[in-house]
Amino acid sequence: MKKFLLLNIALFLCFMAQGQSPIGIWENVDDEDGKPKSHIEIYEQDGKLYGKVIKLLSGATLTECKKCKGSRKNQSIEGMVILWDLEDHGDYYDHGTILDPKTGKEYGCKISMASADVLDVRGYLKLSIFGRTQQWFRVKG
Repeated sequence: MKKFLLLNIALFLCFMAQGQSPIGIWENVDDEDGKPKSHIEIYEQDGKLYGKVIKLLSGATLTECKKCKGSRKNQSIEGMVILWDLEDHGDYYDHGTILDPKTGKEYGCKISMASADVLDVRGYLKLSIFGRTQQWFRVKG
């Protein structure tokens, strides 16, 4: 009976994590130095998800997008939309674009909830298998 109860609790927690929304404020951590860089607000607009840098943290090494092209070139990273057009596919969002302000490059993007407070953000070239995943952490309070 205990095993059955533990299994049900585990399944419930898995389903709860899948039902969580990525809408909110997330902290991203640099892959290279492990320092938190910014807070990004993910919001919905016209049925798609977008992400805007709302705060640069003390670990941020860049404040402007020097390598960006077009209207983003030399613009402040704080206030910049770096994630756009993510479409809802049930338990994940895909077919969006993410900007890496460090390189100025844009990549395909897919996001999914790893847990209630952890977001998997995958940037890729053409196909999702040709990319890398970062984990962003929900900012509480």
